[in-house]
Amino acid sequence: MKKTLIPALLASALLASLPSLSFAQAAPAAPAAAAQGQAGKVVLDASTRILNTLQQRRAEFGKNPTALRSYIDSELNRTFDRDYAARLVLGANARGASDADVKLFADAMADNLMQRYGSALLTIQGKPSFRLKGEQSLPGNRGVKVSTELLRSGSESTPVDYMMRNVNGQWKIFDVNIEGISYVQTFRTQFDAPLRQKGIQEVAKELRGGTLQAGPGGNGK
Repeated sequence: MKKTLIPALLASALLASLPSLSFAQAAPAAPAAAAQGQAGKVVLDASTRILNTLQQRRAEFGKNPTALRSYIDSELNRTFDRDYAARLVLGANARGASDADVKLFADAMADNLMQRYGSALLTIQGKPSFRLKGEQSLPGNRGVKVSTELLRSGSESTPVDYMMRNVNGQWKIFDVNIEGISYVQTFRTQFDAPLRQKGIQEVAKELRGGTLQAGPGGNGK
């Protein structure tokens, strides 16, 4: 199960936040969660909502990948700051880039990862539990880190930390750290060379076409 779960968790703007939320269910007895701030509440609420929807619509989504994608897109708009995350992934390559190019890259990477990992949302068996460990401010007033654990029967717990910032009064995820591995850093390393060599628009085109693959085992080198 872990081999399936971790790549999906690391998978991107699309699957960096969503799978870890959707494979997890807020533990029924978690009094500490009530004491957390609004960012932690966003994680708990999203996990419950998404898991319940995937369970209820599993058969439909299995037959209709378009419906699954539409649902994930709607959730991403609620929980993930994908354009800001894309700027962090682009790093120095974002200097001078237009908002349109950043969005082009963010959407292309999300589409690429959805094609590769979207079905993983429907293959996890059982009901893992999700425990909120704590919340702390990030340096430089950048937001907060929400620390959680993914608990699965017969397996060791998986630490998952969400980096979140307040966007117009709403807490949104911009990075996910799974077992010490950062989504932003992973993809920044993976795409730095192609971006320097080809530019944002060409890399986005290759991601759309499948010439470049994002995520674990991808060829974005």
